[in-house]
Amino acid sequence: MAACISTPPSASLSLSSEIFSSRRHGRNNLSWSSSFPNIKISTTSSTLSSLNFTPNQGFVVQAAWTRRSRGEAAKKPNKKSWKQKTDMYMRPFLLNVFFSKRFVHAKVMHRGTSKVISVATTNAKDLRNTLPSLTDNNACRVIGNLIAERSKDADVYAVAYEAKKNERIEGRLAIILDTIQANGIIFV
Repeated sequence: MAACISTPPSASLSLSSEIFSSRRHGRNNLSWSSSFPNIKISTTSSTLSSLNFTPNQGFVVQAAWTRRSRGEAAKKPNKKSWKQKTDMYMRPFLLNVFFSKRFVHAKVMHRGTSKVISVATTNAKDLRNTLPSLTDNNACRVIGNLIAERSKDADVYAVAYEAKKNERIEGRLAIILDTIQANGIIFV
């Protein structure tokens, strides 16, 4: 962003020699506008009246870079926030857990590519025949162990879990998450 002042060809301007003096001797201000040198302009009085320029007016146009206001957000509702844009890269692996009346399903998938890294379900043939109940606490521990083991085999050691709206992390869900964490997977 640049400010431009046009002067008539007959006007004479002279710049002061103290362009960088504020950096050497003085202020410890770390704001954006303080990074620009102070330029003192001396002109004749006829030049100031022709430019409509007052001596106390700043030379650099200062702009503030802030977040979008509520009005702007309402005008563009589909624009994603910074967290929404970067969360996929900061926490790429997501754990999904689903409880039905008959089974427990869990999977770890990559957010960016939607590739499934590991899956465990009590509906699998080997678990369906060996477990006495497919939805109890013991089944949840088995699912947690399988997810952790299969994720490690795929070189995934950090997983994110996002609870749904009004979802509490307790009961069978807490058992699955604690078992996964006890087997060496880090939750981010």
